[in-house]
Amino acid sequence: MTASAYVFDASLPQFEQEVILKSKEVPVLVDFWATWCGPCKTLGPILEKLADEFAGGFLLAKVDVDQEQQLAGYFQIRSVPTVMLLKGGQIVDGFPGALTEGQLREFLKHHGIEAKAVEAPIEEAAPVVVDPHEEVVRLRQAVAAEPDKDELKLDLALALLKTGAAHEAEKLLDALPANLATDDRSVRARARLGFAALLQDAPPREPLLAAIAADENDLRARHLLGVRLIVEGDSEGGLKQFLEMLRRDRNYGEQLAKKSLIDAFRIIEDEDLVGAYRRKMASLLF
Repeated sequence: MTASAYVFDASLPQFEQEVILKSKEVPVLVDFWATWCGPCKTLGPILEKLADEFAGGFLLAKVDVDQEQQLAGYFQIRSVPTVMLLKGGQIVDGFPGALTEGQLREFLKHHGIEAKAVEAPIEEAAPVVVDPHEEVVRLRQAVAAEPDKDELKLDLALALLKTGAAHEAEKLLDALPANLATDDRSVRARARLGFAALLQDAPPREPLLAAIAADENDLRARHLLGVRLIVEGDSEGGLKQFLEMLRRDRNYGEQLAKKSLIDAFRIIEDEDLVGAYRRKMASLLF
């Protein structure tokens, strides 16, 4: 770990003083990690970078679960990486697994965590509502004019997804170079494509509702209903089904409920809704 005024290793003897009590003064992110964990090696440096960038907007406490097994047991850590946010001496949110830098910034923003030395905000113009079909036409012309500009092809793929043209969008995404394939927008588009693919042979909404009414533990029906609701625009309805799956059996289908929630968080653009369901997921997992 690089030396930093905002990043420190946490241990059980000093945890109450350095983390719990300190969180009453400044938000503290606790990163439970391990040296053998691949995703930890991706997430850790991003967290440390943001901690330095935010210059005291939050502190980052690092907990090596192999060295601090008692502390990990106290928080019931079942997988790494796992991150928890403490404010006011309480756990207020958290998430398992590695997020991208963009997702971490959204997480911090949702909780009102800002850099200490911020410049005066620039006034933003009101967003312009664009018809997705018109946007597809415009972007097709732009790609035709500049066929080597891959950013335009990504923009076109995203616009196509909004019109339901998933097959063409997938072809464009598959052809993107590596630097754009890992872009946050590409990741979100891939998650949406994955949801759409699950519905190719799935029953419509009514039979799924009937199946759940007949058997509340029909988790396959709940999963397909959740996917269908999100694809059709009912984001909260879909999240409710995934959360109920998690409540009934967190290990069903190799933790399908948790994976579906995380994929849905990548798709849904309503930050408040995503934040609320991140907290609900964390309360069931931790």
